[in-house]
Amino acid sequence: MVNQLFVSASPHISDKDTIPRIMYGVVISLIPATIGSIYFFGIRSGWIILLAIISAVATEAGLQKLMKKPITVKDGSAVVTGILLAFNVPAEVPWWIPVLGSAFAIAIGKIPFGGLGYNSLNPALLGRAFLLASWPTKMTIFKTYPLQWISDYPRLAEFLSKLSLYKTAAEEKLSLSGIDAITTATPLNVFRQQKDIIAQFSNDSAMGEAVTNAKTAISQLYDSYGNLFWGNIGGCIGETSVFLLLIGAIYLIYKRYINLRIPLSYIGTVAILTWLFGGTEGFLSGDPLFHVLAGGLMLGAFYMATDMVTSPVTSSGRYIFGIGCGVITVLIRLIGGYPEGVSYSILLMNLTVPLIDRYTKPKTFGKADKK
Repeated sequence: MVNQLFVSASPHISDKDTIPRIMYGVVISLIPATIGSIYFFGIRSGWIILLAIISAVATEAGLQKLMKKPITVKDGSAVVTGILLAFNVPAEVPWWIPVLGSAFAIAIGKIPFGGLGYNSLNPALLGRAFLLASWPTKMTIFKTYPLQWISDYPRLAEFLSKLSLYKTAAEEKLSLSGIDAITTATPLNVFRQQKDIIAQFSNDSAMGEAVTNAKTAISQLYDSYGNLFWGNIGGCIGETSVFLLLIGAIYLIYKRYINLRIPLSYIGTVAILTWLFGGTEGFLSGDPLFHVLAGGLMLGAFYMATDMVTSPVTSSGRYIFGIGCGVITVLIRLIGGYPEGVSYSILLMNLTVPLIDRYTKPKTFGKADKK
């Protein structure tokens, strides 16, 4: 009896990471992009993020109290939802837009399914889809020159200009190249509009000048990698700076909160397909780097497609999920009705996760295949 072994129920391997620890780790990873959004778009973007967080937390706590369920807002998941929702709206939206979006994300996309761990769709993206469908005009108003809020503060403008961190409106117009070809347009908007002109009038000799101008605008877009990478472009609050998003992503990878299967397969698929089919001169004439840097691809690939609840749990399933997101994103960008397709591609692939997990489930060790 002295040597008797006591076997407990599984799990037998424990980990110090808890849900709050992981969620607040995600919040930490989003700090660089949050600071960047305030730098590029002004203090207004900070207020939008704060309002979205308050709305998400208050909605979750209020509904759980009404339903007489344990209040779980301390786990940080509602905070993450609020930040990501705010990251997906322009800086110029009215204050009530992020409030309604976060409330919808929690009240419709999370609580009805049973709370964290049971939702089938990413709540922040569902909230963004609701806002875009309900107020498309307000959700597509972008600043042409993001940094121009600094001009209202002469001393700050002078200080930042000495550090080469700020340019006047005239200087900015030159540096942004083709991105500002159409007022309040994002790079993907410009690309889509100019590409449509080329496709529609390429065989019309009377519109030769318009086609030439459209090709020039697209070539200028391809020369604007620096602004696309650093984030000095029009777009939603948290999606413009690839550099700052990558800093946060590296932190998440280091902490092992995400792995690279979904982001690499997602980004790689977009790069390959836009190179094959995304050009204006036919097959193999696309610019994959432009499509990788533009829009919300980096934000979606590292922060939303990798959501633990709404993404596959199997290794092969994650590759399938990432490839599916990439295919749908490219289809929407190139032939769909929107210039951007990241949000809808992830939401659509969220619906396939149960099937992906089912058919990519590894064989149980020692168990023969059914014949």
